[in-house]
Amino acid sequence: MNARRRDRAELRRPGREAIVGSIRELAAGIDARAVVLVEGASDRVALETLAARRGRDLDADGVRVVAMGGATNIGHFLDRLGPAGRGLPLAGLYDEAEEGFFRRGLERCGLGAGLSRADMAALGFHVCVADLEDELIRAVGVDGVRDVLAAEGELRSFDLFQRQPAQRGRAVEAQLRRFLGTRSGRKSAYARLLVAALEPDRVPRSLDAALACV
Repeated sequence: MNARRRDRAELRRPGREAIVGSIRELAAGIDARAVVLVEGASDRVALETLAARRGRDLDADGVRVVAMGGATNIGHFLDRLGPAGRGLPLAGLYDEAEEGFFRRGLERCGLGAGLSRADMAALGFHVCVADLEDELIRAVGVDGVRDVLAAEGELRSFDLFQRQPAQRGRAVEAQLRRFLGTRSGRKSAYARLLVAALEPDRVPRSLDAALACV
């Protein structure tokens, strides 16, 4: 499946029936030796950017990073790509708040029972605490993130955002995390920019581990 068709399949979300149909189409068309399942586009961008920084060509390696359109779809993808489906080696990346969806999905497809977070990591599924943006902000640091915003011409917008009543009194890290989600496409754009800005020894463990699995 080419990139354009893949994107259409991953982004069609008008209803449950269409979601399942898109998943079936996507799973049937994946040409890969291994798959990393992630919640959304920003997670995929982060992993692909990190791989490129390290000189790794995921396509050449036969690895696909698949954005599922949300954690609630994990079961469908595991059914079609996991042990009872295509039998592909799988890894994953998920937000802390969505851990239950991933745990239940892994257990339902026969990959364990009563799985702990450590058990899930051993299966290749790694948690972002609290989410990808939180991990990247901590890793890059507040000053580093502000430098990236400045380079993109968005520092003034962020400074204005901080003055909004709802943001007053919040930690800068929390303000940054919220700011990254205030406009469509911003999370994905800054996933790429912040991963590119990481010092080599500051890569979040979750991203590092998910790539190492495949």
